[in-house]
Amino acid sequence: MKYVDEFRNQALIAQESRRIKKIAPADPVHLMEVCGTHTQSFYRFGLNTLLPATIKLIAGPGCPVCVSDQEYIDKAIVYAKEKDTLILTFADMLRVPGSTSTLEKERAAGARVQALYSPLDSLTIARKNPKKKVIFLGVGFETTASTIALSVLSARREKIKNIYFFNSLKLIPPAMRHLLTDKRLALSGFLCPGHVSSIIGTKPYAFIPRHYNLGCCVAGFEPLDILEGIYLLLKQIVNKKPAVDNQYIRAVTAKGNTQAQKVLSSVFCVADVTWRGLGRVPKSGLLLRNGFSRFDAEKEFPIKRIMPGGRGTTGEARRAQCRCGEVLKGLITPQGCPLFKRACSPENPFGPCMVSQEGACNAFYRYKK
Repeated sequence: MKYVDEFRNQALIAQESRRIKKIAPADPVHLMEVCGTHTQSFYRFGLNTLLPATIKLIAGPGCPVCVSDQEYIDKAIVYAKEKDTLILTFADMLRVPGSTSTLEKERAAGARVQALYSPLDSLTIARKNPKKKVIFLGVGFETTASTIALSVLSARREKIKNIYFFNSLKLIPPAMRHLLTDKRLALSGFLCPGHVSSIIGTKPYAFIPRHYNLGCCVAGFEPLDILEGIYLLLKQIVNKKPAVDNQYIRAVTAKGNTQAQKVLSSVFCVADVTWRGLGRVPKSGLLLRNGFSRFDAEKEFPIKRIMPGGRGTTGEARRAQCRCGEVLKGLITPQGCPLFKRACSPENPFGPCMVSQEGACNAFYRYKK
C-alpha cells in the first residue's frame, strides 16, 4: 500500500491546500465533479474542510446506477418476475426503488436475482444454467461498457444461446454538454472522471473550453489527486485561460485506450437516451448494433411501457418526495431534499442516490458533517 499512501501523505495534502488558498478567487467558484468516486473520496477524506469557503464542489450525474431512469428499473423488475429467468446485476442495483418494488424484494419473493462483480462472469453463469433465460443488467459509463462489449463478443464467439443484455449505458461528455446549457448551475469548471477518461482520453472534453469558455481537469481519486486537480482548475480560472488539464497522467492519455474504443464501437452505436434528472440527452447512450440484436433483451422480450403506480401507492409517494433528479443535476445538495436523513437513509433509501456507493446522498450521509 506504499504507493497509495504517497497520495494520502498529510504533509503533501496540507501543502496542496495552502497552494489552493493562495490563488483562490474572492468570488465564489462552483466546480462540478462528474464522478461518484470523486464525491465519495472528497467527503470521506474531509477535503471539503481544507478548501476556502468560496470554493464549492458540486456533485453531478456521476453515478451510473443513479442516472438509470425509472422505467429501466421497473422493466428490470418485470424481467425478474418472469418464469425461468435469471437476472444478473451489480449489487448496487438490488435496492434501487422501482415504482412498486425492488430487485431485492423480488428475490426475497422467489425471483432468481444474482449479484456479480464482472460482466464476464455472466457467461459462466449462463453456461451453468442452460435452461434459464439469463439477463444481465448492463449499467455503467464508458469504463463498464467496455467490459460489457467484450462479454457480448465472447458470448457470440462461444455461441451461448441463453444470455441477453438489458443495458442502461451512458456517455459522460454529452451529459456535460447538456449540463452546460442549464444557466441555473453557473458552473466555473469541471473535475472530469478518471476512470472514464482512461478509456476515452482527454480530447472529448475539448468542446468545454472551446465552446463554453470553461476549464476542466481530469483527476484521480486519492486526496492529493483531487486537490491538485482543483488547483489546476483554479489556475485556469485565475489566469482566464480555460483548457483541458490532465492531473491523472499515470492512467489517462490524450487519446485514451484506443483498443477499448474499437471494441465499444464494434458492439454499440450511439443513441439518444434518458437520464434520471437530466431527461432525454442527445447522443448520450449506447445501444447494441443490429448485428448483436440477438443478445438485446428488449428486442427479444419486449415489455410495454411501464405505467407508474396509482395514486396513493408507496411508489407514487416516493417519486413525489424524492429529489434525486435535482441532486444529480447539481441544482440542490442532498440536504436540500426533505427526505434526507429524515425518512431516507442507506437502510431505507427512497432513491438511487442514497442506495449506490457512488451516489451523492450516500456520500453526504456517510461522511459529511
